[in-house]
Amino acid sequence: MTTDSGIHPGTGSETPERIALDPFVSDLDGESARLRAAGPLAAVELPGGVPVWAVTRHAEARALLTDPRMVKDINVWGAWQRGEIAPDWPLIGLANPGRSMLTVDGADHRRLRTLTAQALTVRRVERMRERIVELTEGLLDRLAERQADGGGDGGGPVDLKAEFAYWLPMYVVADLMGLEEEQLPRLKVLFENFFDTLAAPEVVLATLAELSEMMTATVAKKRANLGDDLTSALITASENGDQLTDQEIVSTLQVIVAAGHETTISLIVNAVVNLSTHPEQRDLVLSGEVDWSAVVEETLRWSAPTSHVLIRFATEDVPVGDKVIPAGDALIVSYGAIGRDESAHGPSANVFDITRTTENRHISFGHGPHVCPGAALSRLEAGVALPALYRRFPKLDLAVPASELRNKPVVTQNDLYELPVRLG
Repeated sequence: MTTDSGIHPGTGSETPERIALDPFVSDLDGESARLRAAGPLAAVELPGGVPVWAVTRHAEARALLTDPRMVKDINVWGAWQRGEIAPDWPLIGLANPGRSMLTVDGADHRRLRTLTAQALTVRRVERMRERIVELTEGLLDRLAERQADGGGDGGGPVDLKAEFAYWLPMYVVADLMGLEEEQLPRLKVLFENFFDTLAAPEVVLATLAELSEMMTATVAKKRANLGDDLTSALITASENGDQLTDQEIVSTLQVIVAAGHETTISLIVNAVVNLSTHPEQRDLVLSGEVDWSAVVEETLRWSAPTSHVLIRFATEDVPVGDKVIPAGDALIVSYGAIGRDESAHGPSANVFDITRTTENRHISFGHGPHVCPGAALSRLEAGVALPALYRRFPKLDLAVPASELRNKPVVTQNDLYELPVRLG
C-alpha cells in the first residue's frame, strides 16, 4: 500500500512514494517483504499520516545505528519543529518518551548509560534467575490445574499468552523494580494503551500522565525507604558525585518496563508459534539435539518481537544506498524486515531454522550505544520459560490454525491478541 500526505520528508525535495504501515498489522510478513523490496532505505508513513524513512537491511541498519549524524533528540525533527506532530499522536510516547539513556546522545548518553548500568548489572539480572524459575513453575502449576479440570486438553484450549507469557515478565518487572503486586492489573491496562496505535487522543494523554504518576510515586516511596531493587539502585547510583534526577529515573523505569516486558511476552509467544508450525524443529530441541538458546535467537531473528523502533533524526543529509535521509528527517529501524535480510542470513533467510549458522547475527535488540538495556533479562526469562513449558507439556500445540492468529493493532510490536493452545 502506498500513499501520500501533506507532511513531506525532506522539505524542498521531491515527495517520495511511501509505504503506509498498516495500523491493524494484518500482514506483518508481507509488509516486511515489501519494505525489503523497496531497498535498504524505504520511504514509509506511520499511522496518523507521519512520514519517516525506514532502514530495512542488516548492514545499513548497523551503520546507521552507530552513525553520529543520526540522533535521538526530537528537537532535530523538522516536522516536530514545524508543529506537524500532534502532542496526542498515538506513537508520541515512543517517539518522545522523556529524558533517559535511550533518548539522548554523546556525553549525556554516556552519563545516563553509565549510571543505569550501575543499577542494571549482569549480576543483578543473573540473581533474578532463581525467582524467574519460581515464577515460571508457579504459572505452569496453574496451567496443570486447568488441564486437570478439563481445560487445555480435551476440554478446550487455553490462552497461553494471557495465562503464562503475559504474567511471567510482568511479575519479573514488579520484583525487579520493587512494584506492589496490586499495581500490576492497572499497569497491564496502561501499557496496552501505551502501545495501541489506534488509541484515542484523550487516552494517549491520560495514559502517559498516569504512567508518569505511578513511576514518580514509586521513586518517592523507594527514596524514603531504599530496598534491594532496581529503583533503589537507580536512586543510589553515582559517578563522581553525579546522580540521576528523579525525572531521569522515572523515564528509565518506563523505558525498561515498556521494552523488557512487551519484548519478552512476544518472544515467548512467537517461539511457541514457530515451534508449533515447524514440528521438525520442535523435535530437534525436545530431543536435546539443539539447545533452547538457538530457539530464542532464531525467534528473535525470524519473528522479531519489535517490528519497528522509533525514532532517530538526521542532523545532516545522510546517504543510504542510492537514497538520502535529508537533514531534519526521521528514521525508524524495521527489525521485522531486517531479520530476514538475505544478504545477512543467506538465501534461506525467510526460513525458520534453529540450526542455522548465522543465528547470533541478528540485531533485534538493537546495535551500538542504544542497544536494549533489557536484552539480557529478556533472554534469561525466555531461556527459563520455554524449556520449562515444554518439559511440563511436551505435546503442547496450537488449538487453531496459525493462519487464524491475529496481531494486535500495535505498529511497533509483533504482538498477538491471544495464543490458543492445547496442552496435550
